[in-house]
Parts: sequence; C-alpha cells; structure tokens
Amino acid sequence: MKEIEQVAAALDRQDYRGAAKLLKQLQKQSPQNPWVKLYIGRWYEATDQLESAEKVYRKLLQTASHPKIIGQARDGVKRLEAIEQQRRQDAIAQTKADPRSGEPAVLILEPVEPERKPEVAKILARLLKTDAYSARMQLQSRGWRLYRTGEFGELGVYGREMLDADIPVFWASLADIDSLHVFRVSHIQSLSPQPAVVCRDETDRLGALSFDWSEVAARVEGLLPLFVETMDYDPRRQKSDRFRHRKITQDYAKIYDLHLPGRRSILRLCDQTYEFQKGVQFNPDAAAEAPTSPTRQTARLQWNRLIETFDLNLETAPLWSEFTPFAETTLDYTQLLSRITSHVDLERKTETPWDPAFQLYSGLVYLRE
Repeated sequence: MKEIEQVAAALDRQDYRGAAKLLKQLQKQSPQNPWVKLYIGRWYEATDQLESAEKVYRKLLQTASHPKIIGQARDGVKRLEAIEQQRRQDAIAQTKADPRSGEPAVLILEPVEPERKPEVAKILARLLKTDAYSARMQLQSRGWRLYRTGEFGELGVYGREMLDADIPVFWASLADIDSLHVFRVSHIQSLSPQPAVVCRDETDRLGALSFDWSEVAARVEGLLPLFVETMDYDPRRQKSDRFRHRKITQDYAKIYDLHLPGRRSILRLCDQTYEFQKGVQFNPDAAAEAPTSPTRQTARLQWNRLIETFDLNLETAPLWSEFTPFAETTLDYTQLLSRITSHVDLERKTETPWDPAFQLYSGLVYLRE
C-alpha cells in the first residue's frame, strides 16, 4: 500500500506532522484497515504518547489476523515496555542523590470508588504488567492497602507513576514514622481550663502534658485483638499429635490516638491500661456510691464516656477508623513490622504484628494529614 509506505517514510525522517496528515486521510478512507491502525500506533509511539500506542498495539494483538501485523504489534509492545522500564530505572537512579532515598518505606494504595474500579484496574494492570482481574483485587473500596515496601526513592518513582495515572496512592518513610513522639496516657488529670494528661514517653518516664483542643489535628481509633491459647483435641490424628495448641481471639483492646502536629506528637490512650480510678472521673454515679459498694459502671462504659468527651470537643478533627482493613493487608509483612516500635503496653505472652501495625497506621495518618 503506497500511502502506508509514505507514512513509514515520514516517520523515519521524523516528519510527524506530515505522517499525521497522511494517517488522517487513510483512516477516513479505510477505518478498519489493520495496517493503518498499526501505523497510528507507530505515530503515537514516535510522538511519545506511549499509553495510546500501547492501547493500539494490544488491540491489534486481539483482533488482527495478518502474521506481519501481529509480529509488529508485539514488537511495539516490547519496545514500549523497554522504554518505560528504562525511564523508571533512570528516575530511580536520579533519586540516589537524595540521602533519604535508601530509607525503608511503604507505598499505600488509597480506596477507590466502586464505579471507578474497572477503569483504575485497567490502568493498574498496565503499570503492573498483569491482567485487569489481578489488578482489581489490589483495589480497596474502604481503607488503605499496604501495596509495596522498599526504598523511599524507588517507591516515590512508582508512586508518581501511579498518581500520574490517577491512581490514589502515597508513600512514607519508616524513619519519619519512627521520629514521631508517642506519649502513652495513664489518665486524664483535668479537662479545664485545658486538657492535661499524665503520660509516659518513649523512655517510660512519667510526666504531665497540657494541650489545647485546637491543637488536635486528627483522631485515630482501632481494635487490637487479645489472644488466649487453648488446647484442641482431635482423635483422628496420630496419638502423639492429638493435642495441639491454638491461639484464639478472646477480646479486643481499644486504642485511641490524638495527633498534635505542632509538637510532632501522638497521645495514645488504651482501655486496657487507662487508670480509671485516677484523675477525671467518667462515672457520673461514682460520687453517690458507698465506698464499699461494687462499681456499677464497667471499664467499658467508662471508656465509652471518656471517648464521648473527647469526640464532643474534637468534632472538627477528622476521625480515622479503618485500621482493621488496613492491618489485614500488612500482617504478612513481618520483617517490616519488626522494625516498628509499637508503643502499645499490652501484656502479651508472645509478640503480635497487630501492635506495630497500629503504630504504622496511626503514623501514616499523621504524615498523610
């Protein structure tokens, strides 16, 4: 086809305007001609419109029957993948100049509206070099997903690619999370004229801290499972293996963080360690009870009233409460979580990844906000 040869010649001499003019005419004359479609893809590739070029090539691989066209479309996809890979490597190499580029970091996928999932899955599949179904399984409708771990600089390159493709992500360094000051609140000393808490710092030193309600930029809540070991018996097993230890969830500890960005600090309250008998009383009937009478309010009710008091005074501070779905995407990253100090004082017989997972979640909220 003489006109196609003219298009090829125009592309070879980098006459992209002339090639576009010829292709426009050919597309009008023969809109279904696969050779015309192939050279439209070549024109997109030559003018650095790589995403459009890839769509054309992949469509031809699905619909074309001519062996030469299929071969050239396949070669086109390989060229595009090589270009993308080289650009990514160049971008990663450039980040090495930043002393922070090698810090351990995480890349977080944010939730995607259900109606956008099919579109975002296709884009993500292209970036991941996988099928749309597998990519869609990475997307969440609520909460965050820990998508990838690695070096801060490298994850920044991947993150910017995804943001450019309109995929909601962010990335953060573990060093930034570790630099936050976490104060574990023992009890609230007073609520007026401003809140004052008795708390322990990272060195377990006890002290007092006062703050204004307006300092609180965010609230984070979560549930941490409390485990108990049981013995299971199965007569179907061999005699020496019929009894097995099993860990089950007996209850949950409630965690509630207040973020004070002006002090680069987090105040952390926990219903299992809070000293309800000290400081401000959240049991309105306590004064009416005889000293020897049993307490009518349970710790759970007192905790609820404590949180209600905080929520009432912090209505403008956003509440982050999607910890559990996030944690479920992080628990297998045991090496990552082992690097994170949890700042959670729960009595446990064995360590659990849930505690550092909450510190990671709250720290990410702090940095994201």
